[in-house]
Amino acid sequence: MSKETYPVTPAVRVLRQARVAFTPHLYVYEAHGGTAVSAQALGIDEHMVVKTLIMEDDGKKPLIVLMHGDCEVSTKQLARFLHVKTVQPCAPETADKHSGYQVGGTSPFGTRKKMPVYMERSITDLPEVYINGGKRGFLVSLASAELVRVLQPVPVNVATGDRVAGISQY
Repeated sequence: MSKETYPVTPAVRVLRQARVAFTPHLYVYEAHGGTAVSAQALGIDEHMVVKTLIMEDDGKKPLIVLMHGDCEVSTKQLARFLHVKTVQPCAPETADKHSGYQVGGTSPFGTRKKMPVYMERSITDLPEVYINGGKRGFLVSLASAELVRVLQPVPVNVATGDRVAGISQY
């Protein structure tokens, strides 16, 4: 049985170097399709897909937010947590510059610029997550504990969306 080939991105290199067990998943990328498209293509719950968002505070300092695919980030709650006036998503070209990846293919692993990582706390409740592998149409699945071990994210409670009530009561 032949193995399907997958791209060796900076994210894949970081995962290999950290000895993380992961499974590559390729799918047909659809512009502006988001996590709903990748979840459907892979036959998984969108809640297990973790999106990587490049944001910036009012001082233009970039940061990474990891969020469930079916939830949104409350930028007001995040700004309050960070003790800043505002937090907002970076413009796509700015996000590309900070991460070294194209929007739609952004991975939190192997970013061009070192940025603090904030992760929705309930992501750790999932035994396995699917996260971008550093290229559009390419996700990797791995244990959420490995995500925490490698990235050492700061846990936050900033999710909004239909499933929020059921995911976290911290």
